[in-house]
Amino acid sequence: MAEYERSRTMPAQPEHVFDQAANVHQLDDWLPEALHVDAGDPPAVTVHEDRSGQDMPALLRAEPEQMRLEWGTREQGSYTGWLQVAGIGSGTSEVTVHLSFFEDAHDPGEQAVYDALDGSLRRLEEQVRLRVDDAAG
Repeated sequence: MAEYERSRTMPAQPEHVFDQAANVHQLDDWLPEALHVDAGDPPAVTVHEDRSGQDMPALLRAEPEQMRLEWGTREQGSYTGWLQVAGIGSGTSEVTVHLSFFEDAHDPGEQAVYDALDGSLRRLEEQVRLRVDDAAG
């Protein structure tokens, strides 16, 4: 089993960050570019992976009162993950994303996972900034 985790500080209230992260219709705006989510009938979703060309049945659950998202494959337990938003004061938040791969065949490798996590957190921050700027302007 392999586990990976990354965090990023974002200049926005945790509620704004979580709302953006949990918007199932805008997940493609910040997820790794090779993954696409079809909302289907939440918590059931379908994840399309460009690299393999496969669609995987998955689950995506939002826990707004905990500011937490959880996801994973439905039929085979190949991976799970979570995103947690925490307020750290002065209108800033820390976002942590954690991934667990239970089978080596599904683990793309340390460098690929960290690059994807860093890119996703950067894109999420951009989406949050756009939303906060739009609300303020």
